[in-house]
Amino acid sequence: MSGHSKWSTIKHKKAANDSKRGKLFSKLVKEITAAARLGGGDVDMNPRLRTAIATAKSSNVPNDNIEKAILRGTGELEGASIEEVVYEGYGPGGVAMMIEVITDNKNRAIAEIRHILGKFDGRIGERGCVAWGFDKCGLIVVDADSIDEEELFLIAAEAGAEDLTPLDTAIEIITPFEQFDKVVTAIQSTEANIQLAEISMIPQNTVKLEGKEAKKMLRLMENLDELDDVQKVYANFDIPDDILEAAA
Repeated sequence: MSGHSKWSTIKHKKAANDSKRGKLFSKLVKEITAAARLGGGDVDMNPRLRTAIATAKSSNVPNDNIEKAILRGTGELEGASIEEVVYEGYGPGGVAMMIEVITDNKNRAIAEIRHILGKFDGRIGERGCVAWGFDKCGLIVVDADSIDEEELFLIAAEAGAEDLTPLDTAIEIITPFEQFDKVVTAIQSTEANIQLAEISMIPQNTVKLEGKEAKKMLRLMENLDELDDVQKVYANFDIPDDILEAAA
């Protein structure tokens, strides 16, 4: 598993069980609002909204919060005006980073991100400086004990999955962006336990980090995740499992 996707799985599990739950709820609700604002409030006609709602429900976000977020997005309920922006830059060791933001104040967001990157030997780059090295794909992680690997492979492949990688305790599935919703729906029709399902930016190449640089990179990821305006952080680091799990 790529370092980023493993870190994403660890982060989701941790956030669902500790004091960060409130911050996670806030980010999920923001995503629902943004999805509804761009594509409307009909889940049948808005795949992004459908995915956002499914992710929120899997993290136990109350239905009332979800409904209000949709109404704010469609303009039926008053709320702050929000914008989406992606910042690109570099972390320790030259790791390429893409930082997705949903904010009501872009000046505040970029100032906070720039400050945190600087603390951990990173920097903001120009638009397009690293985006070329990432592919927009669907990322699904399934508990390996919950379904037979061969059965999962056949179901996922028939629905349009691009790649399936068995891991120690999980199975990672990569899908084309356009097929993500179809593959998730197909897997949900089985007994499989989906640990993570999201649209992600998958790096084409990775940068191997160890020791102090690896720990610094993970502290950078954690600090960025703490920012209210930051939705997701993608990075092409490759960090040993023992360091990833110790950080979590």
